[in-house]
Amino acid sequence: MILRIHPKDPQPRLIKQVVAKLQEGGIIIYPTDTVYGLGCDILQQKAVERICRIKKVEPRKAQLSFVCSDLSHLSDYAKPLSNPVYRLLKEHLPGPYTFILPASKMVPKIMQSKKDTIGLRIPDNRIAQAIIEELGRPILSASLPGEMVEDYTDPEVMFANFHNEVDFVIDGGIGGMIPSTVVDCTSDEPVVTRMGLGEWEEK
Repeated sequence: MILRIHPKDPQPRLIKQVVAKLQEGGIIIYPTDTVYGLGCDILQQKAVERICRIKKVEPRKAQLSFVCSDLSHLSDYAKPLSNPVYRLLKEHLPGPYTFILPASKMVPKIMQSKKDTIGLRIPDNRIAQAIIEELGRPILSASLPGEMVEDYTDPEVMFANFHNEVDFVIDGGIGGMIPSTVVDCTSDEPVVTRMGLGEWEEK
């Protein structure tokens, strides 16, 4: 099903509908401030496994991220951060960045990489933030499978391609084609591992 949600002023009724589906173990395709992504409730292990099947990867190799509405979830899902790293996150988020951080014990094992890290995103997108705020916890997010980025800008095309595999495709307008910039913060100095939409100057 396609749900058309207003990108600037998301309808509360539709956001509640999305969240109810997530709590049942549903999977959504939803907009961010970069590209559209696959999302599910982080507590629904079967939904996480479904996303990994769609991507045809093992959970620990799936490059899954937590998408949060603000930095308040950091202390739950990431180990304590140094002041410079926290300032870095505060300076760049919300925005088109994914930060790789050491995972806390709160992160379900199925979602941790072999290095016990987790990607953290706070997209500057009202629909994504409204969903997370209503859910009360982050959603797990993954990129859509395949290389044809053009297919992942138009919700109608995404619905045609994935309607048998996901519960909702959220139409929040035409999406972007450039993914987030990925910054690894697990060592002394932050390292850009993927240059995407977010600008980055090496210090």
